[in-house]
Amino acid sequence: MKVVICGAGIAGLALAHRLGTLGCEVVVLERAPGPRPQGYMIDFFGPGYDAAEAMGVLPRLRELGYRFEEATFVDGTGRRRAGLKFDVFGRVMQGRLFSILRPDLERGLREQLPDGVDLRFGTGVTAVHRTAGGVRVTLGDGGTLDADLLVGADGIHSTVRRLVFGAEHRFLRHLGFHTTAFLFEDARIHRELGGRLCLTDTVDRQMGLYALRDGRIATFGVHRAPGPTLPDDAATAVRREYGSLPWIVPQVLDRCPPSSEVYYDQVAQVELPRWSDGRVVLLGDAAYAVSLLAGQGASLAVAGAYVLAQQLAGAGSIEAALEGYERLWRPVAEEKQRVARAGVQWFLPHSRIRLLARRVLIGLSRVPGLDRYVARGLAGDALCTREWMAGPGPAQPLTGATARPGGPASSPDARGRTAGTAGTRAPTRARPTSRR
Repeated sequence: MKVVICGAGIAGLALAHRLGTLGCEVVVLERAPGPRPQGYMIDFFGPGYDAAEAMGVLPRLRELGYRFEEATFVDGTGRRRAGLKFDVFGRVMQGRLFSILRPDLERGLREQLPDGVDLRFGTGVTAVHRTAGGVRVTLGDGGTLDADLLVGADGIHSTVRRLVFGAEHRFLRHLGFHTTAFLFEDARIHRELGGRLCLTDTVDRQMGLYALRDGRIATFGVHRAPGPTLPDDAATAVRREYGSLPWIVPQVLDRCPPSSEVYYDQVAQVELPRWSDGRVVLLGDAAYAVSLLAGQGASLAVAGAYVLAQQLAGAGSIEAALEGYERLWRPVAEEKQRVARAGVQWFLPHSRIRLLARRVLIGLSRVPGLDRYVARGLAGDALCTREWMAGPGPAQPLTGATARPGGPASSPDARGRTAGTAGTRAPTRARPTSRR
């Protein structure tokens, strides 16, 4: 079986790893010129943790990850007003939890790709056509690839979804926020943060800061925005939207990098009536973005990839596999979306009263017997049943693919990280404002 995956983000890399391990012929297309350095810190737990463990990639991901002591909410002077201990979540998740930067999660998956996976940077998809035996993909350079299956794992602004399922506005649910993330260096701020995640205890907009082990500081922000339209200049928008925040935020904004190094996007969910159309299927944010409000987008991307691969390996046909994937995984994804929407008022309070109520709620997380309920209320049912991990039958090697016109062999390195014949290996450099 030959599978073309559009998108070298978390979902695409996880699927490429699993399918490559099962002996499938895999080509991963990524329109960005190289790995993206932007992205915020992720709390990695739940089904993605289970899937990463089953895939054998978890040790490296944990090595790249972080264990913060507390999420500390601070006032205008930096004084602690509330705090959520990570060991509270750790107990609820039975220790199966760590934090990791999104670029590091992608790096950990990319490093562990099987040798035969053909990863091509600087290569986008411009057209998709059905064929008698599968699907034909037209690339940005005019070349084509024939495959048994095309997977759109290209994020919330998916090109594959637009080409096959329709215009983006039909499927995105804007949740009333914009978000941003960037990295900078400042030794004094790094020392002040220590081992904490610090968040401004503020109304309508919030900034969070993490000290990284290499001396850099990871910053993320979220603010209320009435519509999905993104600014032309992300860095200018960040300074404007967060300029009123107190504490050390003014110094942080002084160190905000240019827009090409800033992640900026709307906070939204993706809702489709069906995730597949013929031999084209969507995965991760392209199919079921839960938004950062749910806190499990990366986890669902990895686990969803595992489910799809298991179905492809055990079902009698590709069509049956795609039906099984959606039947098993849609209820899980939709539950996380519901949790996110229900928690909007607590994620970023709209009034002083709501802010004070959130402090009380966080305080309850330290009360024995109530901590589990608070953690579950914030994260949803992360310890859901693991029935989704089993395929429809014993997983079989997905071998027997034949060469196709437009799909010449490539020469990846030992970890499958170089470009194929349609692209070049790109240096790690910034990508313009993300609109995946």
